[in-house]
Amino acid sequence: MYKAVIFDIGGVVMRSPFIAIAAYEVKLGLPVNYVNCSIIGRGSQGAWQKFERGEIELVPFYEAFGRDLSDTVNGNIWYKAYCERKGLKCPELPGYLKVDGRELFGSMMREANQYDPHIKHAILRIRAAGRHKVIALTNNFARVNVPDEERRFLGWDDGATPKHLLELFDDFCDSSSLGMRKPEHAFYLLACERNGIVPSDAIFLDDIGMNLKAAKELGIETIQVFIGKTLDAVKDLEGKLGLDLTSPLSVSRL
Repeated sequence: MYKAVIFDIGGVVMRSPFIAIAAYEVKLGLPVNYVNCSIIGRGSQGAWQKFERGEIELVPFYEAFGRDLSDTVNGNIWYKAYCERKGLKCPELPGYLKVDGRELFGSMMREANQYDPHIKHAILRIRAAGRHKVIALTNNFARVNVPDEERRFLGWDDGATPKHLLELFDDFCDSSSLGMRKPEHAFYLLACERNGIVPSDAIFLDDIGMNLKAAKELGIETIQVFIGKTLDAVKDLEGKLGLDLTSPLSVSRL
């Protein structure tokens, strides 16, 4: 019997920032997933990864993020490798690219500022049943200092992690506060340790394959959440928990 459900935030509990990345790729005439490949290709020392671990402040991050993603020499190498892995014909790749780190990050955060209704309702149902811990495991930015003038631009009027989001969970494991991030095994293990469970006690929902792969390696049950198919993920979770997660909750229990 499972004792806990662990949720990713962006792309699961909240709308996916990948929607904004896809729009930005279209704007710049880039192939699908080009930006994502460049973010991942940087490995643990990329600007994005450092920001999620709380190692770099916001304004320097903007500059470094834009610089990382404007690097077509490496970006094209990573994208060609991606196409080979996927068995795709590689399209024409950019010879020059100027990515505005602030513009892209701002659009990502504003896109990810809305709850997914199906996942939020499922969380409320799990909390109401009282049988499982509900844990957030997120690559996030809560520890980063954000100038007041940037909060509105990012859609962070209530902060990067607003109180109404924190209150959905029994524990909120934030990468920037804990100094580690998915898919590092230590991050998952710390979440389990903090909540008195072992990996096999938990089900983990995430939208990114490499994060789910790491969880599986530790013995955590996983559910992948696809853009536009969150209800399917909730129904899968229903089956694993043996709980009704889709019926309405009475007002008195909300």
